[in-house]
Amino acid sequence: MLLVFIVIGIVPLSFFSYVVLKTYEDKAIENRVKQLQGQANMLSNLLLPTNLLANSDAPEIDKEINRISEIYDGRIIIVNNSLTIVKDTYSLEEGKYLVSPEVIQSFNNVKYNNHDHKNHYLKLTYPITHNTTKDVMGVIVMNFSTKDIQSIKDSLEKGIMVFVASLATLILVSAFYFSNKLTKPLTSIVNFIDQLTEGYLDQEVSIKGYYEIEKISDSFNKMISRMQKLEKSRQEFVSNVSHELKTPITSIKVLADSLIAQEDTPVELYREFLHDITDEIERENKIINDLLSLVKLDKTAGDMNITSCNINELLEQILKRLRPIAKKRNIEMIFESFRPVIAEIDEVKLSLAISNLIENAIKYNMEDGWIRVSLNADHKYFFIKIADSGIGIPEEEQDYIFERFYRVDKARSRETGGTGLGLSITKNVIQMHRGAIKVYSTEGEGTTFNVRIPLNYIA
Repeated sequence: MLLVFIVIGIVPLSFFSYVVLKTYEDKAIENRVKQLQGQANMLSNLLLPTNLLANSDAPEIDKEINRISEIYDGRIIIVNNSLTIVKDTYSLEEGKYLVSPEVIQSFNNVKYNNHDHKNHYLKLTYPITHNTTKDVMGVIVMNFSTKDIQSIKDSLEKGIMVFVASLATLILVSAFYFSNKLTKPLTSIVNFIDQLTEGYLDQEVSIKGYYEIEKISDSFNKMISRMQKLEKSRQEFVSNVSHELKTPITSIKVLADSLIAQEDTPVELYREFLHDITDEIERENKIINDLLSLVKLDKTAGDMNITSCNINELLEQILKRLRPIAKKRNIEMIFESFRPVIAEIDEVKLSLAISNLIENAIKYNMEDGWIRVSLNADHKYFFIKIADSGIGIPEEEQDYIFERFYRVDKARSRETGGTGLGLSITKNVIQMHRGAIKVYSTEGEGTTFNVRIPLNYIA
């Protein structure tokens, strides 16, 4: 960030300073050339009517030439068409010949100027042209210093350098301050993530800064809260499953030992004990199957066995299998089908998911209650609604019921053989079908699960 501030602050400023100085110098030289060419044109008009090009005796012209030479701090040489110097303001070369490429070009009616940046002088040649014949009668050669322009440029450059240095210092200080202020909260977040990675879940993030940083802090705290609840649920699950896996085995062992210890045990007692052993085995089997189902669903969707299936018949089969369980508690089960639905699904997995929802509706229902299962579809999805008259789910628990190991009523779940995996398995299956599930519930009044799945499977 410090580098960004420097690049967008100091670099453009330095470039701007260079452009300003270069523009000033170019413009100043351009104006000086125009001024000198104007003076040369005036001298050309004065020289033609006089005899100066033939001899150097023209006091009025000499005076004007010397005046211009003094104003611009330079040297003026007048050359006639014989290449003889007839006037030199330095009085050094008069009577001599001046042969140079610039002078030769001027006799071809070409105006020439050149600025020597290194030595700070400006050289111009200007042809003296006859007004009528347009013949070149001579050449005016001017050599003038540009040190005054350079002096102004140097003064301007010093001022700009002071300004640039001051502004650059301000930019650097501001850049350091703001980059530090911006990155300090991010550094704190990185440190916190490192602590979180090492397993410290008991610390909340409290980072003050810009609005966005504070929002990140709040989001982390929400994530920590959910992770803490999940970790607590996981620990409870491990404890409960360990207990529940051990309990049936303990019961079976006690029952078996009792039978072995008794001699001449009546057949009726054998039957009673074997019936109890069968129940314990079923309980153990339920826990193991749930765990195995969860492990299988953790695999990729590539394991999906997709076939075209009649959803109406599938739901009727599930309800037929579960009606005897509901009948034991006198729970009425109603199936409403609004239209025939054929969809591409994994029949085994979806049967498991829907069965879990209906089984929960039976387990957590009231005596003499009801369960309504409805099926509908549009051009893209089919919809399954499972509503019950059960005990409902507290509002604060509804966001967590699909999490693994989470159980709303732990005591009730243990009584009914629940492991806290059923809804997690259900959601996993529905998501593997690229579908969605939502829950609506009021405590004491019942629960409704809405399932939406595409008619055509999306790989």
